[in-house]
Amino acid sequence: MTRILYVDDEQDICEVASMALELDSAFEVETTQSGKEALTRVKSSRPDLILLDVMMPGMDGPTTLSKLRENPGTAGIPVVFVTARTQPEEVERLIAAGALGVIPKPFDPMTLAATVRSFL
Repeated sequence: MTRILYVDDEQDICEVASMALELDSAFEVETTQSGKEALTRVKSSRPDLILLDVMMPGMDGPTTLSKLRENPGTAGIPVVFVTARTQPEEVERLIAAGALGVIPKPFDPMTLAATVRSFL
């Protein structure tokens, strides 16, 4: 079972992503709506992959990723950003910050699981 933590401040996007990913029986999905909550949740849930929104109030995605990388216990968890900001220079910046890749928003719920699987 692959554990995925989906982090997005939009509850409806979390729900759609969770349902779409769980169409793949190998995925177990947990959601949270803030970077700060994600930093707490990773300690107990130990996800195999984090899907992370870029623009969130409070702590944005890049800051959340930076905090994950600072902690030896979470530094190795792969992170893929899910964002509408997909200009080449933006994608390059996110990958340079340590992300495994970027999934463009809006994503297709029917292909999201396959897209995520390609990052594993």
